[in-house]
Amino acid sequence: MKVQFTETVLRDANQSLIATRLPYAKFAPILSAMDRAGYYSLECWGGATFDSCLRYLDEDPWQRLRGIRAACPNTKLQMLLRGQNLLGYKHYPDDVVRMFVAKSVENGIDIIRIFDALNDMRNIEVAVDETLKRGAHASGALCFTTSPIHSLDAFVKVARQMADMGVQSICIKDMAGIMGPQEAYDLVKALKESVSLPIVVHTHNTTGLGPITLVKAVEAGADVIDTAISSFSGGTSQPATETLAYALGQMGYQVDLDDKVLKEINDYFKPIKDEDLKSGLLSPLVMGTETDALTYQVPGGMLSNLVAQLTAQKALGRLDEVLAEIPKVRADLGYPPLVTPMSQMVGVQATANVLAGQRYKNVSKEIKSYLRGEYGQAPGPVNPEVRKEILGDEAPITGRYADLLKPGFEAAKAEIGPLAQSDEDVLSYIAFPAQAEAFFQKRRERETHTYSYSIRRVDE
Repeated sequence: MKVQFTETVLRDANQSLIATRLPYAKFAPILSAMDRAGYYSLECWGGATFDSCLRYLDEDPWQRLRGIRAACPNTKLQMLLRGQNLLGYKHYPDDVVRMFVAKSVENGIDIIRIFDALNDMRNIEVAVDETLKRGAHASGALCFTTSPIHSLDAFVKVARQMADMGVQSICIKDMAGIMGPQEAYDLVKALKESVSLPIVVHTHNTTGLGPITLVKAVEAGADVIDTAISSFSGGTSQPATETLAYALGQMGYQVDLDDKVLKEINDYFKPIKDEDLKSGLLSPLVMGTETDALTYQVPGGMLSNLVAQLTAQKALGRLDEVLAEIPKVRADLGYPPLVTPMSQMVGVQATANVLAGQRYKNVSKEIKSYLRGEYGQAPGPVNPEVRKEILGDEAPITGRYADLLKPGFEAAKAEIGPLAQSDEDVLSYIAFPAQAEAFFQKRRERETHTYSYSIRRVDE
């Protein structure tokens, strides 16, 4: 049996370890080698990369994608899309979702992994439909979690709904590394028996379960696994690519990765990791094994962001209190899986509860929107006392929230005006208005300066 590998260092591995602060310039020289390694795909875009490019790296995320595409003509490029949330933290109108998917494919994406944070399938149907129309591979992802209301049958039901939509593969997305080896084996086996589609397994090494879980998933029939090149593996990242390739090859599975190229890739990223350790960007806290995550279920990217937020507020010593509060907030909200944007929302609320010394004294607008039903249907019953405390007697939305939204692309295009040089710029503005506008202003200043300098050179 053949096992294929998706490499995550360009997206989820660095998102989990260094809060997505890996600039394009740092990895551009190794892209041609990554294109020769024999990967099934390179996960390189989506998730938090879009936000980080605009907010922290002073990069155009679309140009980043085009650069990767040009350097990797032989390997499929993959992105992570949050369904109706796209790459932001709220639901967007259908015209925006369709335009975003279309432009992602046009700029180089081959595989779009699409999920909804609540496993509410109404929230991925438009993105899946547009992905298929654009000739890309739609991979439906179910968010794995454990709670009193999540079961094997419930996950199989979600997978069948995705298959009915026409997805071409199904990914088990274990964002917190809490899926044990037996759970992985049972779930992959159940999915293989229920849907005739390739099964992809994504996990993290947060709890130390990752490598065992992936091996058992492969034994149950998983077709593709997500791994990270070893220097950016482990901790809150994915299990190591080289380790899994070696182990599975030894077990008799066909692995088409080139060992020599993998070493070249890893040797390239080693000094980058060392630099990040010295600068403090890479915290030892996210590199170890944290078995408490089996209780609080915090994904890697969420943990690195929590550490960063508490450090900025000089409250890192209260991290354990925040981690203990997270499961309580999650239960109050009906046990949503802790994946973006729900992980950030629950994490921020738990932090607010701890730092304020009073639960729900300060409530974010996102939590209010969630309780109104703007993110979809909560997986389980919401604590009625918490809901009443925050929203009073306001009635929740019962239908698909996106059906209530007016088309948004043309309005945003008119609003940003000439600062936007393309439809891609408009989409950046829709996703992150303040950050995109600031980036566009800086870009204009750079272009004006460059033009002025070139005129002076000609005059000289």
